[in-house]
Amino acid sequence: MKNTLKGFGAAVCVALPFLTQTSTAQAADAALIARGAYLAKVGDCTACHTAPKGKPFAGGLPMTTPMGKIYSTNITPDSQTGIGNYTEEDFAQALRAGVAKDGHNLYPAMPYPSYVKVNDDDTKALYAYFMNGVTPVQQANRESDIKWPMNMRWPLKFWNMVFLEKGVYQDKPGKDVAWNRGAYLVQGLGHCGSCHTPRGIAFQEKALDESGSAFVSGAPLDGWFAANLTGEHNVGLGRWNDQDLQAFLKTGANRHASAFGSMTSVINNSTQNMSDTDVAAMTTYLKSLPPAGGSGAPPYQFDPQATKVSLNRPANDAGARVYTAYCMHCHGVDGRGFAPLLAPLSGNPNVLEKDASSLINVTLNGTEDLVIGGIPAPYPMPKYAPVLNDQQIADVLTFVRAGWNNGAPAVNAAEVAKLRKSTQAAR
Repeated sequence: MKNTLKGFGAAVCVALPFLTQTSTAQAADAALIARGAYLAKVGDCTACHTAPKGKPFAGGLPMTTPMGKIYSTNITPDSQTGIGNYTEEDFAQALRAGVAKDGHNLYPAMPYPSYVKVNDDDTKALYAYFMNGVTPVQQANRESDIKWPMNMRWPLKFWNMVFLEKGVYQDKPGKDVAWNRGAYLVQGLGHCGSCHTPRGIAFQEKALDESGSAFVSGAPLDGWFAANLTGEHNVGLGRWNDQDLQAFLKTGANRHASAFGSMTSVINNSTQNMSDTDVAAMTTYLKSLPPAGGSGAPPYQFDPQATKVSLNRPANDAGARVYTAYCMHCHGVDGRGFAPLLAPLSGNPNVLEKDASSLINVTLNGTEDLVIGGIPAPYPMPKYAPVLNDQQIADVLTFVRAGWNNGAPAVNAAEVAKLRKSTQAAR
């Protein structure tokens, strides 16, 4: 009996370190997967790789490019149709170099020119999450609508040779921890430049960081205009303080503007889920960017007087008539709305922007719901495409862009008709 107890005790002594090591490894794996889940939210992976009413990360979302539509791919760990057979090296190659496991090049609609800056530790965490924290979905990838010969992928090898700047982000000397963390997030996983930086003739971003003046200076995007994120006073973030920008990233609205278009998805799926520390770091970096873009107009100064006179006599102005009937109850006589619930129009950077695409699009098609903490915003912008004709929308937007000292260019009916046609065809 004594020998038996001794043997049992010895077995326990041998097993305890093994069990402890196993438990520690499992905890480490769980922590790595959880970190990967957080980073996937920072990168807003769900926005592109989850189609409306589709299963998470199963792909199939259509994206419009100058050459035609492409469809996002299945990045679930399904071994037949997803990335279940990818090694960590394969995953890193696709993420940071735009090359799939079978060797074909990805279109740069996949923001690998930004993701190339993601460091090895974060890449490892993302791989752990997509392999172990995502439900496999068997769903075949859809071929693009791009016609031959433009659908050939081998020229992308040369595109990468010219435009892909290889290497993970390196901290800038002379900058503090918050600035460098913000730069890493904005330039890398956040891939802000993919939407907010104008592109050249080869679809390349004209700048990939703050060393280029075009970086995040605003750009047309699939029927919208992605806003200027530099320090420009009128159309950028020049009048926003740190609290304004942090509130926007967390809730999609502040005293200056509200999110619309694809930015709604960014708020819903990405930035509201980021830590306060990371949001503050992004704010530090973005607020450090010097002014770029804009029209060169003098700094905006609110002046309601002339607009009030016009609204008192709407019969004299076609745009004022539409405004009083459809807009004034939410956006006010003074154009200041009831921020952050109802967006202001006076001094709104999107109203002051020369490119009126976003104003036309949001008036035609409204906005998707901002959903913060699981609660939809109470007053989304309704769609007026079924209610107002092209001339009426042109009139009211011209009125808004001239009102309250906004001083932005007029909108014509042809611009509205063009966007109506393209956005309705996409639905």
